[in-house]
Amino acid sequence: MNIVVLVKQVPEIALVKVDEATNQIELPKGPGTVNPFDEYAVEEALRLREKHGGTVSVMSVGTDRTESALRDCLALGVDDAYLLSDDVFAGSDPQAIARILAAGLKKLDAFDLILAGKQAIDSDSAQVPGAVAALLDAPQAMFVKKVASVDGGKAVVHRQTEDGYDVVELTLPAVVSVVKEINEPRLPSLKGKMAAKKKAITKWNAADIGVDTATVGANSGSRTVKVTPPSPRPKGEKIEGETPDELADKLFAKLREKQII
Repeated sequence: MNIVVLVKQVPEIALVKVDEATNQIELPKGPGTVNPFDEYAVEEALRLREKHGGTVSVMSVGTDRTESALRDCLALGVDDAYLLSDDVFAGSDPQAIARILAAGLKKLDAFDLILAGKQAIDSDSAQVPGAVAALLDAPQAMFVKKVASVDGGKAVVHRQTEDGYDVVELTLPAVVSVVKEINEPRLPSLKGKMAAKKKAITKWNAADIGVDTATVGANSGSRTVKVTPPSPRPKGEKIEGETPDELADKLFAKLREKQII
């Protein structure tokens, strides 16, 4: 069973700054890290390989800086890494990123299952996995909390909902995005880290994967109109009382007043 995990390198969110004067996001200079939700997808891929055999690859759109995130995946035991990198990709919106990834996957043309985290913590759009599935004309299940079985060219997954979960059967190859409830990601071993440093990363540019550059990068369908930092949280209210019962009564009354309960 050959699995490809779509991963994204994201900055350390706490270090990101917004310049409202220039309408630009100032990213920290460090290499960043693997999108946390994608770590669960990598872990699930490794567990499926351990159970069914095959290979696990990771694929990402980015720059040379993205290599550090891919090597973090290789250190966990991933077999191969693919970096889709080209200057024309800069500024791509989520739909354009999906087009680039779909083109890379078509070139790879050797997978039974595509996994991804449910969303990236920087954009929080949760668009890419579903868009990749649509572009590949592949079955999809988003927000999966469990891969129940993989057998006979089909996969059965539990898709998380507000009221519980749906049981969905997919014909392979398929695209699945996962939530953090699916597993607990492993840590890399020293041996894995050393091996990852020597592992070659396959790099493909726009020409290599045959992507239509008229639909990516600066030619993406959406535009960023304004960038602002989140509004600061309002200060909390102090509740005073002589006894625990009095404090509890006042807290209850305040929550009722705010229509929280």
